[in-house]
Amino acid sequence: MSVPPLLGPGLVVRRVSVRCEDVVFVRGVLEASEGLGILFAEQGGELVLAAPEALDNALDELVDDLLKELCNKA
Repeated sequence: MSVPPLLGPGLVVRRVSVRCEDVVFVRGVLEASEGLGILFAEQGGELVLAAPEALDNALDELVDDLLKELCNKA
């Protein structure tokens, strides 16, 4: 049974859907972005990215770049 991540005030959340084989790539990019945010894999390629509100623009840029990269990869 899947339990949703506990996300509260002060965090922004972006939901992203990627291919299952791309989850490790997304995790690696987020981890390389030292301290930007955290990733929760809900099921397969259904991801939740969360970051502090102060980093919402940086998280949006990261998501945009990831989606561009993954779309070019397909």
